[in-house]
Amino acid sequence: MHTLVVGAGSAGSVIAARLSETGSQQVTLIEAGPDYPSIQEVPEDLRDGRHNADLDRHDWGYRFRPASQRRNTFSFPRGRVVGGSSAVNTCIALRGHPYDYNDWADLGLREWSFDKVLPSFKRLEHDLDFDDEWHGQGGPIPIRRHTESELVPWQAAFFEAARRVGYAETVDHNNPELPCGVGPHAMNKVAGERMSAARCYLTPAVRRRSNLSIMADTHVLKIEFAGGKFAGLLVRDAQGVTRTLRADRMVLSSGAIGSLGILLRSGIGPKAELERLKVPVVVDSPTVGAQLLDHSGTGVLFAPRTSLRPNVEEPLIQVMARATSVGSDSAYDLQIQAGSFVPLFGLAIPFFSIMAPIGRPDARGKIHFASSAPDEKPNIEMGFLDHPRDRARITEAIERIYQIARQPELRTLAYPVIPTARVLTRREDLQAYLPKITGSGYHPCGTIPMAASSISEGAVDGYGRLRGVEGVLVADASIFPIIPTANTNLPTLMVGERISEFLGAGMSF
Repeated sequence: MHTLVVGAGSAGSVIAARLSETGSQQVTLIEAGPDYPSIQEVPEDLRDGRHNADLDRHDWGYRFRPASQRRNTFSFPRGRVVGGSSAVNTCIALRGHPYDYNDWADLGLREWSFDKVLPSFKRLEHDLDFDDEWHGQGGPIPIRRHTESELVPWQAAFFEAARRVGYAETVDHNNPELPCGVGPHAMNKVAGERMSAARCYLTPAVRRRSNLSIMADTHVLKIEFAGGKFAGLLVRDAQGVTRTLRADRMVLSSGAIGSLGILLRSGIGPKAELERLKVPVVVDSPTVGAQLLDHSGTGVLFAPRTSLRPNVEEPLIQVMARATSVGSDSAYDLQIQAGSFVPLFGLAIPFFSIMAPIGRPDARGKIHFASSAPDEKPNIEMGFLDHPRDRARITEAIERIYQIARQPELRTLAYPVIPTARVLTRREDLQAYLPKITGSGYHPCGTIPMAASSISEGAVDGYGRLRGVEGVLVADASIFPIIPTANTNLPTLMVGERISEFLGAGMSF
């Protein structure tokens, strides 16, 4: 049995490593970006887990429009390298709440309840702080939290200010039995270094397996089918040569944007969309690309009052406070966190920040491709402020930020500049200002959703198997039916582990 795994990101790296463990099948892992086989070869910005990596060499170059009220577009970073976005992100290792996965189960996806996915979360991690029923030991991804003595001044001040206004102190945001409140982020970085899926799953020992090969700098053009079955993968290799790779089956793990583009170019998607793109219809799959889920986010920038200055050598994020938005059905759906500096347009702007992603936005974004050309960049429209509940949540998040910022621990260090205190104290002015300060958490998902019933409800079934054809399975954040109230890297790693379990149990597709 030969399996092609397309995309060496968070899920693809997991699946390639797990499938090749026994030696019973050949696995080829395909990645459009470069590969750095040893830690000595990894560029410094990819190793540095204190903040996001640079966007020059390892990014897809996507752009998005956050709100319909804005004309301009902004960078939408996605990792183009072995390790995917896990190799360039902020290293936040949150799982989400139990209800996130129980909500999936309530849709009929019984294999995705919290009780079912908890063992997968535990298997992927080696928690350096806790060893109990909620945490894993001996897994590939090391996870730890900054101690109070490690907090840099802006983070420590945020922590104390949040406690002052009533946020309960918590030591672990991944333990559902502990109170939600303010405490250190769980993070997949150790000694300041990023612990990506590439580094932790595709280790030198794994790479030495005779049944695993990695094809980097290889761009997937489309999937080929014959008689409704997977027949091969048309790729353009590192030398610019186009050829077809043959195998028995394939796992598509190229992310919510990349996997979507590959399916559409291959003739799988809504019939009207495929006809517009002039792609022959293989499967009329109406939910492919029908929605884009993401965390909308907002924030306030602060100018320093004292000699304390933002420092790019410090960790960007260390601490988080959780709160439940007014009228929300999802507890603790607001995630408020301090930023030690402001990375913007590739520069470090001399401001501090406090940011707030919205855990369960009602916004449903859209992705459109102007053509089926393999190098065509997507048009990404988020529409974050189009739903009144989202506007209310984002307004509340900003007001909560300002409440924390007015406490003496922060007020003595900095003052708000974007928006100003005048805007922050007048709700009408603040709501008019929202389009300028609403952006993305960079957590795209849901573009190829799972559903328990039929192709009209979900493009893949509850095991990731692509409906309408044989031999193709989708395993990445694109299959999330509902966005979790957490950064999506750990949930995506979990998907890789969970689907590897299905395959290890002999599931066919």
